[in-house]
Amino acid sequence: MTYIESSSTDPFFNLALEEYVFNSLPRDKEYFMLWQNENSIIIGKHQNTIEEINIPYVKENSIRVARRLSGGGTVYHDLGNLNFTFITDSPENREIDLASFCVPVVEALGSLGVEAEISGRNDILIKGKKFSGNAQYIRFGRVMHHGTLMFDSNIEVLVEALNVSQDKISSKGIKSVRSRVTNISEHLDGSMSTLEFRNILREFMEKRNGMKPYTLTEEDLAAVNKLRKQYESWEWNYGRSPAFSLRKERRVEGCGKIQIFLDVKKGVITGFTTRGDYFGAEDSTPLEEALRGCALNEDSLHSALKDLDVGFFYKNLDREQLISIILQ
Repeated sequence: MTYIESSSTDPFFNLALEEYVFNSLPRDKEYFMLWQNENSIIIGKHQNTIEEINIPYVKENSIRVARRLSGGGTVYHDLGNLNFTFITDSPENREIDLASFCVPVVEALGSLGVEAEISGRNDILIKGKKFSGNAQYIRFGRVMHHGTLMFDSNIEVLVEALNVSQDKISSKGIKSVRSRVTNISEHLDGSMSTLEFRNILREFMEKRNGMKPYTLTEEDLAAVNKLRKQYESWEWNYGRSPAFSLRKERRVEGCGKIQIFLDVKKGVITGFTTRGDYFGAEDSTPLEEALRGCALNEDSLHSALKDLDVGFFYKNLDREQLISIILQ
């Protein structure tokens, strides 16, 4: 097994690095990677980005949003979280086998006196609480398995940044999420930093698998940075979302209740209608025409609405407020 460690905390770079190792490094080797991202949300390949994130909070806190190659659910990364990746040949039956790749993690934690167990389709638990989610990407007889390890993550930010589905938690708020997730650090006898944990996990894997380190060449890095451009693009992270419909609603002081109905395909608005008890001097048809074909992001919305006086359509509402409602 070959070990590759990323010194970058840029989520776009690290996702590009995974893809590069998967597609371009020699296939006669198995690879193990450890990496960390600064505050970011990583969306599953098949997910609708807009429905998974709290857009105003993400923007206010400069949280990056990136889509990965594998399926599964949305996860939050920060520097209190450690990510691991295995890249190897896939089984002949091509079935998604998540558990076998989680075993080394369970064994490593056991060496630290922490009893963990593999549960459900893609989770690792400590005392019934989740600290690791896992996903896989299989192509051309190879498998990329990656997972998160919440060591000392900020759970409060995680809760605020993600729109957690109500079928996954009993009620909104930090308390209900805290009852279902945990950090590894909470279960250690003594104190340990995330970096120390990273080093211990690497050393454990070296002893277990006889890993040899690989240093990325200038040619490797150039190829990874070329791939990175895709991972930071709006088209990849938002435009690849499936067609969907949204309903936004807000009561604005001095204006009234506004309901907005959006149809979106590949991240672009294909339909816009509005309802509510507000007053307007004009019919909303010009708004509908201006927004049709507009990408669902702040810059595009500003551009589409720059020549329209929003107050004519919604008395006592301005352009910034309308965009805020559309993106809430």
